[in-house]
Amino acid sequence: MTMWNDNETDIHNELVDYQNPLLRLKIWQIQSPGATVPATQINRWHYHKEVEFLVLIEGGLSIQTKHDTRLLQAGDVHLFGSSQLHRTKKELPVPLTYIVCQFDLSQHFDESTMPYLHYFSEARRPLGQLNYIFREHPKVQRQAYDLIMDIYQESQHRAKGYELAISASIRRLLLLLLRHDTQEVLHGADNAELMRLQPALDYVEAHLAEKIAIEQACAVLNLSYHYFIKYFKKVMGLSFVDYVNYKRIKKAERLLLTRDISIMEVGEAVGIPNMAQFYKLFKRHNECSPKEFKQRMRGDGGIEQTAQMT
Repeated sequence: MTMWNDNETDIHNELVDYQNPLLRLKIWQIQSPGATVPATQINRWHYHKEVEFLVLIEGGLSIQTKHDTRLLQAGDVHLFGSSQLHRTKKELPVPLTYIVCQFDLSQHFDESTMPYLHYFSEARRPLGQLNYIFREHPKVQRQAYDLIMDIYQESQHRAKGYELAISASIRRLLLLLLRHDTQEVLHGADNAELMRLQPALDYVEAHLAEKIAIEQACAVLNLSYHYFIKYFKKVMGLSFVDYVNYKRIKKAERLLLTRDISIMEVGEAVGIPNMAQFYKLFKRHNECSPKEFKQRMRGDGGIEQTAQMT
C-alpha cells in the first residue's frame, strides 16, 4: 500500500445533488479501467451530511478517515457516517469498479419507525464504527452488498414501483446493521420511554392545524420545560419543534396528493398559514416545492442515470 499525503487543509463540504429528491438518494458507479495507479489519483478530504456506503465490485480502493485506513477489495462494503471526513485512493494496478450510495437517513423513517431514527443519530457513537460488522461477519457483508446492488439496479431500470423497492432495501440495510450490532454502537429509547411520551405525541397529532407551543406538551406530561425538551430529544432523536414540523409536512404531503385544494389551504390545514415559512419547511424536507412534489409524485419522478466520477 502506497503512502498518503497527510495534507488535510483542502477539506470540501460536498453538497449531494440527489438524483431523486423524494428518496433523498444518489447512487452511481465509478470505473477506472487503467491498469496503472496514477500517483496523483487521491481524492481530497470531503464530508457530507448524508451517510455513504461504498461497494467494491473489482480492483482495490483505499479509504482513509481521521482514525482509520482500510483497503477495500472485491465484495467489501464500507460505511461512512454523516459528516465523517474521508477520502479514497486507487490502490492496485488493475481495473477498478465500485458503487457509491449516499442517502439522507431521516427520509426513510415514518411515524411508525421514527423512534429508531435515534439509533442512527450518531449522538452517542459515529456510524463509521459499525464497519466492524462487515469485517467480522462475511455473510452480513454479503447481504449488505446485495442490498446496495439491488438499490443500484432499481435506480437504473426504474421499473414501476422502483421507489418502493429502493426504500425497502434501505430499510433492510438499516435493520441488518441494527440486528448485528453486538457492540451496541447503535443505542436508542426503550418502550417504556416511548409510552411515557405517547400523550404528548397524541396531543401533537390532534392539534396539527393549530399553533402548538412546547409548554402545552409539557403540561400534558406534567414535566418542566427544560426536562421535557431534553427528554424528548433523547427518546425521539430530534427536537420537539423538529418533530412537530416533520408531522406537519407529512400531513401536507398527504393532502397534496389526496385533496384538490390550494397550496395555501394545505398550509393552513397543517398549522403553517405563513406561505413563506411553509415553502421553506416543505423544501427543507423534500428538496422541492409543494407544486413540484405534487407533479413528481403524480408523474415521472425518475432517477437520472449517472456515470460520473466525483
